[in-house]
Amino acid sequence: MKLKQNPTQNRLLAELDLTEFHRLSPYLELVNMERGHVLYQMGAKMMYVYFPTTATISIDYVLEDGATSEIASIGNEGLLGVSLFMGGISAPTRAIVQLAGYAYRLSATRLMEEFYHKGPLLRLLLRYTQTRLTQISQLAVCNSHHTTEQRLCRWLLQMLDRSPTRELAITQEALAAILGVRREAVTEAAGRLQQLDIIKWRRGHVEVLQRTGLHSHVCECYEVVRHATAGLIPKLPLAQAGVVHPWRARHEGGARRLAGAERRREDQPDDPDSADDTQAELDLF
Repeated sequence: MKLKQNPTQNRLLAELDLTEFHRLSPYLELVNMERGHVLYQMGAKMMYVYFPTTATISIDYVLEDGATSEIASIGNEGLLGVSLFMGGISAPTRAIVQLAGYAYRLSATRLMEEFYHKGPLLRLLLRYTQTRLTQISQLAVCNSHHTTEQRLCRWLLQMLDRSPTRELAITQEALAAILGVRREAVTEAAGRLQQLDIIKWRRGHVEVLQRTGLHSHVCECYEVVRHATAGLIPKLPLAQAGVVHPWRARHEGGARRLAGAERRREDQPDDPDSADDTQAELDLF
C-alpha cells in the first residue's frame, strides 16, 4: 500500500514555522519521480526546485568522454536547487532521479520571492547549504582515501536513512557510476558483504540484512555527514495535519533513461585515487 504523501515528510519543509509553511504550501506541487528521469541538464535553466519526500536525487558531473561521477545526493533531508538562490540561473551539473519516489516542486520564481522576504526560510536554506558543502567536501575525501567496500557501505547507510524500507532498487552498473569505479569493483565489494550476511543482492535490488554490519565496515565519512545534517537540520515534529492544503499532483511522462555515452566506461581503473574528486568544487550544487 502506498503511503499518503505530505510535504512535511521533507525535513526542510517540516522545520518551517506554521506561518511560513502556510504561505508556501499552496504553491507546492506533488511530482511522481521515476528512476533515471533527468531533472536538470548541465547548462539548462532551472525552472523549479525540488523537495524530495521518498525519492532520492543524484547530482552528477558529466565529463567530456561521457563518464559520470556523483557529487552529492539529496533525499528527504534537503532540496535540489541550491545554486538558484546562491546566484545561479543555469544548472552547473546534471540532476537525475536515483531512487524512484515522490517530491514536491516549487517554481524558481516563487522560491526567490520567499528568499528575498528574508524570513525563516532564508536562514533555513543557508543552513542547508552548509550541510551540502560538508557533504561535497567529505565525498571528495572519501573518493580519494577509502576503498570501494567502505564507500558502498556509506552509500547504503545514507540511503537507509532516507528510506522506510531496507530494500533498494539499484543496479550494480548504476552504483559503479555513482561511486566512480568499474562495475567489477562493485561486484567484488558487494560479494564480500553478502558472504558476511550483511546484504542480499539480486538483479536490480539490494536488501540490507544487518545495518550494524554496514556500520562495522563503513569509513568515518558517513558519520561526519550524518552529524552535520543532524546538527543543522534537527528532526522536528511535523506540522499539524489539519492545516495541510490539498496538493496538486502532476503525473509526469515516462522516465528518460541514461544514454550509453553517459554511463561510466567499464575500462577505467578501479583505483580510489583515480576517482573524480575534482568535481567537489564549491560552486557545484
